[in-house]
Amino acid sequence: MCWRTCRSPATAAERRPPRGPSAQGRPTRRPPRRRSALRRPPRGRAPKETVVRAVSRPLPGRVPARPRQSTSSEEPRSSGAVMSTEALGRILRGPNGLGTAGLRLAREQEPPPSAEPAASGPPAAGSPVPGLYHHPVAEPDPGRSAEVARRAKTWAIDEIGLYPPEWEDQFDGFDVGRYMVACHPDAPSVDHLMAATRLMIAENAVDDYYCEDHGGSPVGLGGRLLLAHTALDPFHTTRELHPRWEESLGSDAPRRAYHSAMGHFLDLASSSQADRFRHDMARLHLGYLAEAAWDQIDHVPEVWEYLAMRQFNNFRPCPTITDTVGGYELPADLHAQPAMQRVIALASNATTIVNDLYSYTKELDSPGLHLNLPVVIAEREQCSRREGYLKAVEIHNELMHQFEAEAAALAAACPLPPVTRFLRGVATWVDGNHHWHRTNIYRYTLPDFW
Repeated sequence: MCWRTCRSPATAAERRPPRGPSAQGRPTRRPPRRRSALRRPPRGRAPKETVVRAVSRPLPGRVPARPRQSTSSEEPRSSGAVMSTEALGRILRGPNGLGTAGLRLAREQEPPPSAEPAASGPPAAGSPVPGLYHHPVAEPDPGRSAEVARRAKTWAIDEIGLYPPEWEDQFDGFDVGRYMVACHPDAPSVDHLMAATRLMIAENAVDDYYCEDHGGSPVGLGGRLLLAHTALDPFHTTRELHPRWEESLGSDAPRRAYHSAMGHFLDLASSSQADRFRHDMARLHLGYLAEAAWDQIDHVPEVWEYLAMRQFNNFRPCPTITDTVGGYELPADLHAQPAMQRVIALASNATTIVNDLYSYTKELDSPGLHLNLPVVIAEREQCSRREGYLKAVEIHNELMHQFEAEAAALAAACPLPPVTRFLRGVATWVDGNHHWHRTNIYRYTLPDFW
């Protein structure tokens, strides 16, 4: 097989600040959101028996569902293979010749982002976090974004009853159409984009209903997540019991969403791609459970512990399907290579810190101590909120440089078209994710730390 002949590059040894005292008297906290679809009203912790359940309804049938650009600035610092600047530039530029234009990793014809913080006052609405290493992208195609948004609302509200009509403005504010088009600009059709969009909305629904404000609670979370996971990874049981499980899939909104979204995804994905996604969703659910456990014992993790949890409770299920949404497949043996797994993990970790940084001010308005990276740094290192936030920016930047260097080294070690295209797709997802966070002023504003 090809991967046996590909050299793996060397690898390196590999949320809102407290509103009261950081030691005794710390306010009750709740788990940080990963990427909630809706703005949440304040709430106290819901006991197990008050967890929201939508009215049971039959499972919906499938509805047809339907698609990019590119960006680099600073020279990546490799934590693995060492190479010259000239060689690294050649790798990022990618192959040349007939038919290779879509395989380049470099972000072309874009000015490097400014690394200088604003002189004073908070950044203007829609501005990037000052000093954050990122690659600007062009505004996603408005026609395609609007069509994805229209189909997404029809599916989520009308077809499966995921959210009640009174939350429609919050659903619109999530701006999922623009989000998905920015992250998957190479999708060949809106149907391909909708596969990613439904999964994104379903994942947010699980976070909303099970973990966050719309009935969420750490109490009993494991059981709820396990049953929801069977909507992605089907339950195999006796003929007598199977109908009861099937009926349960329509019994609440999150399970309906998972089941319907997965069904649409399977229309496009290979068996290997589907299993890869299930694995990453299991990782996500494990991260939810770690946060819930800490919440129940009022534990503020150390910085490295928080980042370990965020490696599981993060965006990984989204970039990992970039090939399915792009209409091709990265073979399973290539996807499973340790070097590829490291690249995906670094990208996912960096994009999740982006969420922590942009949602920081929003989380100040929720009750209790809401964990995110700046908060954990400030708590554990006994520094100011500002210092914790700026240190989180530095951590993000280092992870981004590692991601880019490791991706370039892997592309050099195994320069196959599906590998190169997949790496480029993950990098594009990273850029699109940042663009959505930066420009979604309905949801996010930045703190006044500059």
